Amino acid sequence: MTPTDAELAHDLAPTGVLRASINLGNPVLAQGTPDEPSGVTVELAREVAARLALPVQFICFDAARKSYAAMAEGHADLCFLAVDPDREKDVAFSTPYVHIEGVYAAPVNSVFVSADDVDRDGVRIGVKKGSAYDLYLSRTLRHATVVRGDEGVDVFHAEGLDVAAGIRQPLTAHVSQRTELRLLEPAFMTIRQAMGTTRGRRPKTVRFLSELVTELVTSGFVAEALRHSGQDPALTAPAAV
Repeated sequence: MTPTDAELAHDLAPTGVLRASINLGNPVLAQGTPDEPSGVTVELAREVAARLALPVQFICFDAARKSYAAMAEGHADLCFLAVDPDREKDVAFSTPYVHIEGVYAAPVNSVFVSADDVDRDGVRIGVKKGSAYDLYLSRTLRHATVVRGDEGVDVFHAEGLDVAAGIRQPLTAHVSQRTELRLLEPAFMTIRQAMGTTRGRRPKTVRFLSELVTELVTSGFVAEALRHSGQDPALTAPAAV
């Protein structure tokens, strides 16, 4: 390890172990169990650790808000979250490595023709508390309201809401098993997933993470990690320029 690498390693992982916060609640990015996680975020964390000659520890959660809290409270060194202005107060993000979409599901007999019809007075939208789309919708909706639960589809069904919001892949799978539901197009947001660390890190440490993500996107590493975990490699974010 060069002196520069050693300095980066110490700044990013002062305990000598790279503690990576993994959100198992997003099945596109992580799969498996807390004891044996897998997926693109796990592969990215391993690559960061390998580049800095560090051992890696995976700290797994079932929701983005918990993964974010671990990062913000100093219990993790590295996280994998959607870029959002509220999170950027505490987290310094790399360039994105994956783009996924936030979509709505609604009853087949609902009045909504497209996703653009949802923001109306009286409309209630089920969301997963603290998710990227919860933060986004809470900030951008002008008329509809969000109703938060442990899972957006669960609170949608439990409370008889008008619309469920979620990530395209799992929400599509849910709709495919429920003939009374349909997806509303187009997607209401693009969710830019990035690597992050605390804002207290040195600028060159954050720059190292961004440059590494750009390299791994460009080289096909991210696409292959997605493919290996059963996800669509086309979800790879465009290479930063």
